[in-house]
Amino acid sequence: MAPIAEKKIIPMLDIKAQHEPLKDEIRTALKEILDSGRFILGKNVDSLESEIASYLGANHAVGLASGTDALYLSLRALDIKQGDEVITTPFSFIATAEAITYVGAKPVFVDIDNDTLNMDMAKVEEKITKNTKAIIVVHLFGLPADMNELAAIAKKYNLKIIEDCAQAFGAKYRNASVGSLGDCGCFSFYPSKNLGAYGDGGMLTTNSPDINEKVRVLRNHGTVGAYKHDFIGYNSRLDEIQAAILRIKLRHIDEYNGRRQQIAQIYSSLLNDVVTCPVTMDDRTHVFHQYTLRSSQRDMIAQALQENSVSSVVYYPLPMHLQVAFKYLGHKEGDFPRSEAAAKEVMSIPIYPELGTDTAEFIAKTIVQTFKK
Repeated sequence: MAPIAEKKIIPMLDIKAQHEPLKDEIRTALKEILDSGRFILGKNVDSLESEIASYLGANHAVGLASGTDALYLSLRALDIKQGDEVITTPFSFIATAEAITYVGAKPVFVDIDNDTLNMDMAKVEEKITKNTKAIIVVHLFGLPADMNELAAIAKKYNLKIIEDCAQAFGAKYRNASVGSLGDCGCFSFYPSKNLGAYGDGGMLTTNSPDINEKVRVLRNHGTVGAYKHDFIGYNSRLDEIQAAILRIKLRHIDEYNGRRQQIAQIYSSLLNDVVTCPVTMDDRTHVFHQYTLRSSQRDMIAQALQENSVSSVVYYPLPMHLQVAFKYLGHKEGDFPRSEAAAKEVMSIPIYPELGTDTAEFIAKTIVQTFKK
């Protein structure tokens, strides 16, 4: 008897499908690098920095080893240190708050807006103290936060703004790209991102020549000349192979993001009556790193998707203020009720440029069908 073929699982993303049409160009680029013998901070890194700065409308871009490093080195470049406080959201990946602890500062959480899942700007001012030095704002799942309102608060209290753009490459707020609106923009090129490398990578963007220069020194052990170090730096250098791959994929980013938006429209048109769909807003461009819906019936939906070989993931099941790692901050359940409620209801379903329309419709209809049983 012939073996029964396993049903193919619909993944959250399909990196292999994205690689296929690019593989010849990528192989050519990799051969050039291997033949050159230059693997760290070479011409591809220089070119990628220039191309990303131009694409985003920022004056400078600095290639780094990861998005987490971009957050950390932003704080270092802004002289955030022991005893300082940095405001951020509890509803994000841990790296956002983790980086604050790296410099000895204290993360101060502000609850989220129910609709956007981004930090609620109306709650920021009440968390500002004499020790507050900066705000890390996250453009969660690809939707820009309200930067005009945040900029007004930052100006009033003389605070620095760091944009966590890890999930939002190509997103725009009032026609300006995220990463060009604060003092620093921090990007991750982790393979699952909208613009993803084939390993770890990150980028810091800024309009400040001073921050640009300081981060360039910091990323390379504080080097100011041949074996001369004016201060303790860090090892966070983007390699040539990742830069070359990212340069190729950067040329397709508008196409990739546009297709994500089309899939999101398909989902929302079919799901709007049964779940809470992600919001879109006239003054900002959502690039849908994740398509994250909300439902009190999340477990039922996840089970139905699993039975139909469809992947789903919960981002994020436990807000940061309730993580054991941040127990020392003294928070308890109920401190940030909107983040806690979201953690119990959110779920993300597959979205990537190569996802077929028929497949997207099948996923949405599978969810709708669970409410008819």
